[in-house]
Amino acid sequence: MSTLKNPSRIYGKVYVLRLGHRVGRDKRITTHVGLVARAFGANGFIIEGICDDSVMSSIAKALSIWGGHMLLDCGVQGLEYVKSWRESGGEVIHLTMYGLPLDDIIDYIRVSPKPKLIIVGAEKVERIYYNVSDYNIAVGHQPHSEVSALAIFLDRLFRGQWTNIEFEGAKLKIIPSIRGKRVVKIEY
Repeated sequence: MSTLKNPSRIYGKVYVLRLGHRVGRDKRITTHVGLVARAFGANGFIIEGICDDSVMSSIAKALSIWGGHMLLDCGVQGLEYVKSWRESGGEVIHLTMYGLPLDDIIDYIRVSPKPKLIIVGAEKVERIYYNVSDYNIAVGHQPHSEVSALAIFLDRLFRGQWTNIEFEGAKLKIIPSIRGKRVVKIEY
């Protein structure tokens, strides 16, 4: 099996912006969005609006145990962040069930060398984000989890290469097993 440091080195920088996080309600799902971003090779995870320290510390803990490097940020003004991203030459991809079918557009997105900001909503996403995004992409046209949408999008974007990532600085590594759990400590 071949390994690589991060598929975004091949396909360009990728960051995930979580919109509308609600502290009391979305803690688990937002954490899972961040963990998927990390596991699938994104370079950063940003929460709009507020800082939820428990979410950020969960993702930071995963990085310290399972390895990898990722920008973590929170409390940004969502719309200003998106506009700044576009002004700096990046493109914005909004995952929504109302967008174009993923399979119809993923090849165009993949070949673009521009840094990518992927928007994933929690509560209802304001219409302005549909207008300022370069792409509104639907993984499916039925209600489903934003976690699954992000995972499927990143898998398609990276052509499954995320499965071969060797995370730098990992303290633990899972050894695939037909039964049971095999985890080894990594000594440096």
